Amino acid sequence: MEQPRVILQKYWNFDTFRPMQEDIIAAVLKGHDTLALLPTGGGKSICFQIPAMCLEGICLVVSPLIALMKDQVEQLKKRGIAAAMLFSGQTRREIDIILDNCIYGQIKFLYVSPERLQTDIFQERLKKMKVCLLAVDEAHCISQWGYDFRPPYLQIAAIRPLIPDVNIIALTATATQAVKADIQEKLLFQHQLVYQKSFARDNLSYAVIFDDNKENKLLHILKGVQGSAIIYVRSRKRTKTIANFLNKNQIYAGYYHAGLTNAQRTAAQDAWIQNKTRVIVATNAFGMGIDKPDVRLVLHMDPPETLEAYYQEAGRAGRDEKKAYAVLLIHTADLEDLRKKVTQAHPEMEFLKKVYQSLANYLKVAVGSSLFASYDFELDPFTDSFKLPKVDTYHALKKLQEEGFIDFNEYFFNPSRVYILLDNKALYAYQIANEKYDSLLKAMLRMYGGDLFGQFNTIHEKKIAAALGVTSQEVEKCLLALHQQEVIIYDKQKDKPQLTFLTQRLDAAQLPLQQKKLQERKEISIEKAEAVIAYAHHANRCRTLLLLDYFNEISYRACGVCDICLAKKKVFNQEHSLYEKNILSLIEKAPIDVESLVGLVSPPDKESLISSIKIMLDNGQIAQDKYGRLFKK
Repeated sequence: MEQPRVILQKYWNFDTFRPMQEDIIAAVLKGHDTLALLPTGGGKSICFQIPAMCLEGICLVVSPLIALMKDQVEQLKKRGIAAAMLFSGQTRREIDIILDNCIYGQIKFLYVSPERLQTDIFQERLKKMKVCLLAVDEAHCISQWGYDFRPPYLQIAAIRPLIPDVNIIALTATATQAVKADIQEKLLFQHQLVYQKSFARDNLSYAVIFDDNKENKLLHILKGVQGSAIIYVRSRKRTKTIANFLNKNQIYAGYYHAGLTNAQRTAAQDAWIQNKTRVIVATNAFGMGIDKPDVRLVLHMDPPETLEAYYQEAGRAGRDEKKAYAVLLIHTADLEDLRKKVTQAHPEMEFLKKVYQSLANYLKVAVGSSLFASYDFELDPFTDSFKLPKVDTYHALKKLQEEGFIDFNEYFFNPSRVYILLDNKALYAYQIANEKYDSLLKAMLRMYGGDLFGQFNTIHEKKIAAALGVTSQEVEKCLLALHQQEVIIYDKQKDKPQLTFLTQRLDAAQLPLQQKKLQERKEISIEKAEAVIAYAHHANRCRTLLLLDYFNEISYRACGVCDICLAKKKVFNQEHSLYEKNILSLIEKAPIDVESLVGLVSPPDKESLISSIKIMLDNGQIAQDKYGRLFKK
């Protein structure tokens, strides 16, 4: 077995691990069920990827977000590590091929959405795989107390009997005590083993600013804090509005939200990462998988719905461990709006059933059909067709997703992919008999290699067209013809939002929704929103300590750099200046003991005066004689 540090150097080109990574890896390699809590940017993926590379067999990774899966799979492939993924929207044939490659091929990491775990095809193939490790990413999703609850996560434990000798590592960036306990219970941990890096970020200065003219305040902050910035807003429309406002004021900004095409999102993201634009204005669709260490400011123009989400998003600032700022900019009406929005995000049962039935009608899906079937789906035409309120319908779709009936992927993008069905010999014979397609097939094999025979490979029609000197439309036409002749499988690029049925289509009237459970989830969401409101209103305690308290981390050391700490420091400095003059004046004539000095000064806060005396002693301005009396040096 190769050693973890050797693998880290060989594939990741790092000489040392980050704090706590090595301990987590060692626990996993000893076969322990392990829960790892590392802040955003703390290197969670290394904690399962490295031990899996040390072991023989395949690592099964459960992840809730297609974008995150794609990012990690691509990163592994760039390092020369074979990885694949299963997610909603793939054809049965493609799934079949990927699973075969996991059993008989060289796939090292298989990323799976939780919805896929309970399918017959997956479970039957899983029994034949040599699995070395089960990794559960974003593990807070398993807990009803988590801020992103996903019922399919509850099915993960059901596959453990199929791989009885395989240990599990669960990973998340944020978890309260209740969530940590829930994760271990629901995943059937054999014994408790939790590694948690402190949630404190010494380089990150938190601040809350109340201002009724948020745009002008934003401009003022950006002029004061130089460097790359992320501005989070709640609505898609505002991303463009705020970006335009900044550009008009000579601050180069782009915008990003789930409603843009993949090309638009990629262009905005790349321009920001490459520092062609200084600021990106985005909804919370932005940030997952983004590794930009030099972000100096993350500013929220609207309050987030949970402190978990705020901590994760704010944590995208200062990953290079240099000074950075996390600012929550609030209008006086924002916090009451937050209460209303949280309530609106939990529609009544009857409305959920109405939206589900409307979906079935709109997509022409019969009862008992369409398990894992995916459809192009855009919200506006749907709500217009059935005269449904758009915002309420959006929340209903998200609630139906949360309850495990559908998957609504607003920013789905799947590039074109090809898989050659014939073997080498049969393909050669086909090329001789069909000269029309010979040059296209040769060009693809030259550009993408023999992997086209073993697995689906991403292709780019424009690049193939350029190599052949034809149009991309002609290439697409030929690829479709080859697909129809069953020479290849051609999965054409998809760039529209996707809606997938995660169960067979049910009778809407009998939709198995639990009123009590829905009410509990609503109450939890309201509780979390109230925690955000309390954080915003707090004016006396260090903001880092407020966040640590929320995550059940005990600390008494104030950060010294948040708005509250800085305000206290300013007041103390003013008080100290007054005390300093007073003390020096009083002890000039004769030494005075501390208690007498306190009596003479009569400070409103005795501790502040004592602190000033200590500072003056440390600075050598004053000293104490053998009787403990203070005198001027």
